Amino acid sequence: MITQLSGKLIEKNPTHVVIECAGVGYEVNISLHTFEQLPKDEHIRLFTHLQVREDAQTLYGFAEKVEREVFKKLISVSGIGANTARLMFSSLSPAQIIEAISTADVDTIKSVKGIGAKTAQRVIVDLKDKVNEVASSSENLTFSNNTNRTEALSALETLGYSKKQVEKVVARIVKIEPEASVEYILKQALKNL
Repeated sequence: MITQLSGKLIEKNPTHVVIECAGVGYEVNISLHTFEQLPKDEHIRLFTHLQVREDAQTLYGFAEKVEREVFKKLISVSGIGANTARLMFSSLSPAQIIEAISTADVDTIKSVKGIGAKTAQRVIVDLKDKVNEVASSSENLTFSNNTNRTEALSALETLGYSKKQVEKVVARIVKIEPEASVEYILKQALKNL
């Protein structure tokens, strides 16, 4: 299994790169998220996932380990193929995908082209616990306003609202106002519940 490539960048496109390693050029499919993080110099390193099928062997490359781990989790869901998962990373960052899944934000996942409501719900149900493990093992993953969101969720649950009900409302508020205080999130959530 090829898990990492380090070498000279020969070709760079928004959908794929070619990396020369020890005289061999590897074509690696990438997302826009990875494309934006590629260094300017010629020497690069990508974490990879090799997908082997009857008709093809395809390499997918990622700038960060966490993106690769979430990608592997996504392709394990029925209805999500490698290209759909790669498209998710072209629309959302790994932190946004993890946050959307852990807060059951169907609308954010549905915003990706090719993913409908049923598939988005299946992704949430299948991966909710698994992505939290990935998030906790990653040191450099930052969520937008995670502390305030968590405190607001806890306060609303203490007031007697169900976790499922408040997660959607709070996720919408934090999406609109990423720097919102706990008090602001609570006031807005209580208006919408």
